Amino acid sequence: MSVYTTIEGARTDIRLWTDPATVEDEALRQLHNVTTLPWIHGVAVMPDVHYGKGATVGSVIALRDAVSPAAVGVDIGCGMSAVRTSLTASDLPDDLGPLRKRIEDAVPVGFDMHDRPVDVARVTGVGGWGEFWSRFSSLHPGVQKLRERAHRQLGTLGGGNHFIEVCLEQGGEDDGRVWLMLHSGSRGIGNELAKRHIEIAKSLPHNADLPDRDLAVFVTGTPEMEAYRNDLYWAQEYAARNRATMLALVKKALADEVPGVRFDEPISCHHNYVAEERYDGVDLMVTRKGAIRAAKGDLGIIPGSMGTGSYIVRGLGNEASFQSASHGAGRRMSRAKARRSFTAADLAEQTRGVECRKDAGVVDEIPGAYKDIDSVIKAQSDLVEVVAHLKQVVCVKG
Repeated sequence: MSVYTTIEGARTDIRLWTDPATVEDEALRQLHNVTTLPWIHGVAVMPDVHYGKGATVGSVIALRDAVSPAAVGVDIGCGMSAVRTSLTASDLPDDLGPLRKRIEDAVPVGFDMHDRPVDVARVTGVGGWGEFWSRFSSLHPGVQKLRERAHRQLGTLGGGNHFIEVCLEQGGEDDGRVWLMLHSGSRGIGNELAKRHIEIAKSLPHNADLPDRDLAVFVTGTPEMEAYRNDLYWAQEYAARNRATMLALVKKALADEVPGVRFDEPISCHHNYVAEERYDGVDLMVTRKGAIRAAKGDLGIIPGSMGTGSYIVRGLGNEASFQSASHGAGRRMSRAKARRSFTAADLAEQTRGVECRKDAGVVDEIPGAYKDIDSVIKAQSDLVEVVAHLKQVVCVKG
């Protein structure tokens, strides 16, 4: 049974897995603008929805023979990875500060990068590195000078809402089981590629009369579309490889702190990306901007904020949402408003029991700036089922 609300649109209706009254006016305007696109097939809105640059965060936009690079966003391929370990809470040291420092020493955060590229032989289960890097020369000419930087940023976290966490499973037969989790994307190279293609799209004549220039699209059969698809898919792969590399580094940090730890197969999912999928008998370009794929049986990760926990979920394959689910809790206030509304003391209180930064530099990431993750999960009970509920005990941010 689907639990979405429908809002009438211009060329298609908007399906929302949340109360429309709780969605900001700016976000609703963005969603309505999307429904005016000539190429639109459908729009689904997740319960973590909020206003975003280019397109609404928490939206799934299905287009026929077109894709909007600004709707994908500048962090192409941003997403999550998680892995369950053989450890339980009692195996962790009482003082988690040294473990946090090991992780921070292993994975550069913020604007930092590795002094030299990570030895990819350390990244188990991931191959094809030579073929992957050979495709760099096919990317936009404007990024060719960034190859070395892209190598050194592979296996780095970045800043903002990106994080690395050590979590404990909550309840069930695996209560207290230790998980590793991280959130990051395609770093500087994805940003550079996205910005160049967004400007190209805005300059194309067929986009001149759109209600929002940020919705400018590339259309199938044009050289601009082929160039974007080439760079888009490469950047999405870079993001996945970046997370795999980081996960290898974090696993090593944990193993150095707690020898003998073993790891299950990792879970990984994009939540800012494009996929070519078929719905209603139509081949579509599906953009998930702050949404994960939730096809039947797909394992996914839906994180909360840095003090509230996260969920491992399994997709139910609901085609009304284009087989999608939320990507996280979603912000309920802007970063600027969060900095005005909260102090470092508030952050320390709201992250009590978590080994993490508690200074003014990350106040905009305070749990109070985000929606309630439990409510977000409850609102999409027809999209995913919960596999595990996790609570962080260590959180690393840039």
